[in-house]
Amino acid sequence: MKVLVTGGAGFAGSHTCEYYKKQGAKVIAYDNLTKFELRRTGYSTEKARFYNVDFLKKIGVNIAKEDIRDRKTLESYAKSSDYIIHTAAQPAMTISWEDPELDFSTNVVGTFNLLEIVRKYKIPMVSCATIHIYGNKINQEVREGKTRYIRRPEEIDEGHRLVEGVLTPLHASKRTGDLYVQTYIDTYKLPLASFRLTGLYGSRQFGGEDHGWVANFAIRAVMGYPLVIFGTGKQARDILYVSDLVKAFDAFFKKQKPGVYNIGGGRPTLISLIDCIQLIEDILDKKVEVKYQVSRMGDLIYFACDTRKAERYLGWQARVLPRVGVTELVEWVKKNKKLFKIS
Repeated sequence: MKVLVTGGAGFAGSHTCEYYKKQGAKVIAYDNLTKFELRRTGYSTEKARFYNVDFLKKIGVNIAKEDIRDRKTLESYAKSSDYIIHTAAQPAMTISWEDPELDFSTNVVGTFNLLEIVRKYKIPMVSCATIHIYGNKINQEVREGKTRYIRRPEEIDEGHRLVEGVLTPLHASKRTGDLYVQTYIDTYKLPLASFRLTGLYGSRQFGGEDHGWVANFAIRAVMGYPLVIFGTGKQARDILYVSDLVKAFDAFFKKQKPGVYNIGGGRPTLISLIDCIQLIEDILDKKVEVKYQVSRMGDLIYFACDTRKAERYLGWQARVLPRVGVTELVEWVKKNKKLFKIS
């Protein structure tokens, strides 16, 4: 079996490559190895960028340093694949409004290139969208609790209204990719899925204030750096541990039931920023410094996935609870402190 993982040297991509390599597949991590997002963290950019690359090379994964926006090169690597997992993206809302062309070309053109390739060669593919495509009008449906925002019903399904509220280029680009996947399913009857992902976290994630907040909190807490919260800290997500995402990718390949799917932890993993910090403090047995700043444009303050569709058609459900997942993340950070020194 040959598996192509776009963004394969990134966080979710590297775990996906590792999983399929252990299954005996021939795996290609297709990644342009950009450092743009990592530079914003303040960590050791070079060490962080090549940490996953070195890990993948050690386990025998082939690295293709290429860009998904280059369709000709992408096709040369993808055409003989048995399965394509598309994790490459511009994922940060802040970067999207600073550089909308980068956001559009990566998230829209890159995804379209892949869809044209899988249409030509009839290759199963799952593409990563985000729950942000539901928009932030959901913010008007919540009330404020003691440590987190509360909504009834708690979970939101795939039929909820999309791209409502105050929108950023990220909302537009990620929804466009999601919509194109739906279109290619309906028009060309292809074995495709769009996974609308919630707050993903786990080891080998170099989270910063722009993206990857659980990892950002864990890293800064371990290193003794102050944490920054934008808004009240009561923002809530059904966080998803990376191993559960990888199992969802595998579940789609085995079932190949086309469609859009919410992929998150649901009610059992729903946690606020404040609750997450308290959990990390409990794991580390120390207090961390927290600074508050004004909320950011476009932020979604609440989301919890209704995953019954994925359970029904893919036989998938998240299993890792926050205490287990965050503990594993913290232990990884503690073993790799040299990666997170701020110069």
